[in-house]
Amino acid sequence: MQAQAPAAPAEPTKTKALADKFTAKFSGTVIDYVRQKRLKLTTSPDRIKEVALFSRDQLGFDHISCVSGTDWIAKNEIEVIYFVDNLSTPGFADVVLAIAERPNRDNPMVPTLIDVWPGAEYEERETHEMLGVDFQGHPNQKNLLLPEDWNDIPPLRKDYISPGR
Repeated sequence: MQAQAPAAPAEPTKTKALADKFTAKFSGTVIDYVRQKRLKLTTSPDRIKEVALFSRDQLGFDHISCVSGTDWIAKNEIEVIYFVDNLSTPGFADVVLAIAERPNRDNPMVPTLIDVWPGAEYEERETHEMLGVDFQGHPNQKNLLLPEDWNDIPPLRKDYISPGR
């Protein structure tokens, strides 16, 4: 018996339609990738809250899964990514939406999104601690994982040198 080749993945029509909604509503939004069940877009820090509210209120992305970050040292940027999904309305129920912003690495300030997704509170706090992002309007950016007397640069920055190396 001969093995059959796996079926080609279906066209990402649902996520393509979602991407089109964002680019129509928010000029300057960059669609980083469109997959069958994933969409990543990048917007500016001054538009992130507007994009987040549209995602939640108009498209049903009502649950935050994760806030993550990456240090793009060569580009002098810190990327902050919110991973959200839709748990309550049909249509985009199986899609994970990644909304990113890239503030300047020298002074990475972005608005908090805990008033959009309250579950972002501890995730933003960890991103603040590990990458040095200042989430403006966040009620508590005290260290969560590091000692309270930490006085080095954030440990997930690419120019951090671990003691003993």
